[in-house]
Amino acid sequence: MKLTLRVWRQKNADAEGTMSTYEVDKISSDMSFLEMLDTLNEELILKGEDPVAFDHDCREGICGACSLVINGDAHGPERTTTCQLHMRSFKDGDTIDIEPWRASAFPVIKDLVVDRSAFDRIIQAGGYISVPTGAAPEAHATPVPKPDADFAFEHAECIGCGACVAACPNGAAMLFTSAKVNHLNVLPQGAPERETRVLDMVAQMDEEGFGGCTLAGECATACPKGIPLVSITGMNKEWLRATRKVAKR
Repeated sequence: MKLTLRVWRQKNADAEGTMSTYEVDKISSDMSFLEMLDTLNEELILKGEDPVAFDHDCREGICGACSLVINGDAHGPERTTTCQLHMRSFKDGDTIDIEPWRASAFPVIKDLVVDRSAFDRIIQAGGYISVPTGAAPEAHATPVPKPDADFAFEHAECIGCGACVAACPNGAAMLFTSAKVNHLNVLPQGAPERETRVLDMVAQMDEEGFGGCTLAGECATACPKGIPLVSITGMNKEWLRATRKVAKR
């Protein structure tokens, strides 16, 4: 395939960015999207030009690092991560726009790489459980009802890629935060921090400058792991429960 790529180029966080146009040829439909970008970068390096900076790590759809907006869609036209998107999703002669996540809480570092450390700080605010030191308990020492286990596993699938934020018209991080809260709050191991977890994580989310949620639903549509929109409702219930319990103390 021969493709025209319009790629966001920005030297650093303080520089102004612009879309630059590149032509790539002999792109196999079996290539992943990142392999196609590797091909572009090899050509740029051979020409003595600065390669396009983009984030990636595992390239297996697990780490969530490959954060790109492709033709206006977070991770591209398929419901998957960018690294698992293949060029068969495009046609010969297509023009493809490639941009970084667009959110004030995710400032651009260079080209297509953004700073998503805001997510790390939300996790640090409460995305953990208190556990005793010593030997690990027996696997079945703490029974967990299967519906609760299934609910926890569903939310634990969140890889923190940030597609929910990039897709949201308000730049909200509610789906990410709700996935982390609900994952732990439903388990008995998460009970000691149940109230403080949701209050602290939501407070940190607001402090990071993410937008407000208006339930547009674009976050759940873009999520490559299928975190459901009702996750946000669950977190809202947890937040109301926690505020009422704290107020009674």
